[in-house]
Amino acid sequence: MSLTISTESRQSGEGSQTWRTLQRVILPNQSQMDTAPLYIDTGNATGKQLPTSNIEAGGKSATPAGGTPSKEVHVEDFLTRHSTSVRPGERVSFGTYFNAFPASYWRRWTHLKSVRLSVATRGTGSVIVYKSNARGALQRVDSRHVNGATTNTFDLSLAPFGDGGWYWFDLVAGSKELVLTEANWLGEGEEHTPGSITLEITTLNKVDFCINNLRILADAPEALQHVKELIIVDQGTQKVADAEGFADVAAALEGKLRIINQDNLGGSGGFARGMYEAVNNGSDYALLMDDDVVVEPESISRLLTFADMCKTPTIVGGHMFDLYNRTVLHTFGEIVNPYRFQPDLPSEDMTLGHDFLSSNLRESSWLHRRCDVDYNGWWMCLIPTKVIKEIGLSLPVFIKWDDAEYGLRAKEHGYPTVSFPGAAVWHVSWIDKDDLVGWQAYFHARNRFIAALIHSPYEFGGRVVRESQYADIKHLVSMQYATAEGRRMALTDLLRGPGGLHDLLPSKLPEIRNMMKEYPDSVISPDPDSYPAPKLDKPPKHGHGVRQPSKLGLIPLAAKTVVRQLVQPVAPSSVNRPQANIAHQDNRWWRMSQYDSAVVSNAEGTGASWYKRNPQQLRRMLAESARLHAMLLKDWHKLSAEYKAAAKEISSFEAWKKTFERHSESGQ
Repeated sequence: MSLTISTESRQSGEGSQTWRTLQRVILPNQSQMDTAPLYIDTGNATGKQLPTSNIEAGGKSATPAGGTPSKEVHVEDFLTRHSTSVRPGERVSFGTYFNAFPASYWRRWTHLKSVRLSVATRGTGSVIVYKSNARGALQRVDSRHVNGATTNTFDLSLAPFGDGGWYWFDLVAGSKELVLTEANWLGEGEEHTPGSITLEITTLNKVDFCINNLRILADAPEALQHVKELIIVDQGTQKVADAEGFADVAAALEGKLRIINQDNLGGSGGFARGMYEAVNNGSDYALLMDDDVVVEPESISRLLTFADMCKTPTIVGGHMFDLYNRTVLHTFGEIVNPYRFQPDLPSEDMTLGHDFLSSNLRESSWLHRRCDVDYNGWWMCLIPTKVIKEIGLSLPVFIKWDDAEYGLRAKEHGYPTVSFPGAAVWHVSWIDKDDLVGWQAYFHARNRFIAALIHSPYEFGGRVVRESQYADIKHLVSMQYATAEGRRMALTDLLRGPGGLHDLLPSKLPEIRNMMKEYPDSVISPDPDSYPAPKLDKPPKHGHGVRQPSKLGLIPLAAKTVVRQLVQPVAPSSVNRPQANIAHQDNRWWRMSQYDSAVVSNAEGTGASWYKRNPQQLRRMLAESARLHAMLLKDWHKLSAEYKAAAKEISSFEAWKKTFERHSESGQ
């Protein structure tokens, strides 16, 4: 059966009706059994009982805690990617991330009024259909007794799903096993030729990841059915085309793969290239994807099908699961807080890092509320080329804020973004990274301001300038001078205006890396014995280490800390010996500010740096930070007008074409 057009039809007063496949029930590959809870649920409970009142006494929607233990998932029960057996007397649920039907998203963003569930089984048992509402309250919809080889269909209205809710079904086996042959969610509509996709992966020396994903895609030809071209924009020194196994996987992709070699223009340069090529080759969509991911190939079909059926051209993104903890969802959706101009969660009920192994979909009431977003991360994001033609390509900002700015830009032009449940990749989580410290701090600071200057609805960007200066103070009293210097460079370049952004793409990162070599807090040693053993001149007060201050004590502590660091001399003993070893998770400004030197582990756990307090440097950098932020406030309206006026030109096809021609291999 085609991915997008079902052969099933029915007669009505208006003649034959065609049903399109919206979503197929899928199961994990045999090598991905740790992801099984995302596909199938063997728990007996249908869900947690919610209070009959919408609001508890505390004024917050009820969210049940805990989870119901599931029975062991048996690998041998998965017969194919679409078929599984249910053991005699047992029950399995498809109310899971990848197999429940996100009804509220289809109701909100498409013209569909109803869906049809088609379940083909073999054996004796029952098919039971459930739905939920936006509160996560569960309701039994229908059930059928099945016997022998049969296909049952359920016609289901989308009317009750205004704010949220899902459909799903359970299977209960009789005295003998019940086999699910296949199951599909279908939508009524005329025959339709699916849109075409250019799938683009931007990579920098992630050869093994790229080859692995190419193999996954080559082994799933149905996912590539409507992919016109698969492009790898290779910006690294270790080339994918030179990797072992590349020739075989390229042959398996049957001519759809193309490699573009260009200088390291960052994520924005790589993804802009993908957009550019998708428009030029006549594709309907550009599908942007990170290199260091593992993709669920069915996601490609789901994103395409949903985007094709949206009421207006819509950016449709997939979610991100933790690559090293495969059942953990990083985030269900994100907005930009307009006053702080920071990424934020759309609802206070949402949580980061949700583990479906601990609490399944049916038990997690907040997952049933539809999540409306401002943007989707470009780890996996489908963008209509119609949108690209109208609003342009990515801003030339190397990394950070390119995806958020693009979502805001599209929204201002009337094009929404949907983070679509059931489509996802596994990616290294942000939890084990700290990209606010080190070389990336430059891009975080500068690009946040660029996006705020263009899109903030508040005068002077709301809190963005104030929070930036607070961040400088925190880094400086924490002895993170390299990070503070990177942020100084960011504001200096920001104040120069948007004219040089394209020219900075290939050159800024090498400049930052050279700068960081001058600061000991950015020089990492993998050997803990390369530093002297730590020693404090005086033991900690009352035998306790530094404790986190209360909220009321934060401001007095910050003021006292800055004064102390400005006037108090560095202890002579700390020049040649650190005073403490600090684990990364303990690297907080209120703790670090109490030391004159310390060896601090990095977020990745691969090494540590020796932080050393320098009052002269602190005075100079604090003064410069104050001066730059004062200039930014004084010139805010002028800079905002400049960046808004330049945004269309610097994101244009013409501007990017010149950059690509300067920094690509001949003929590409």
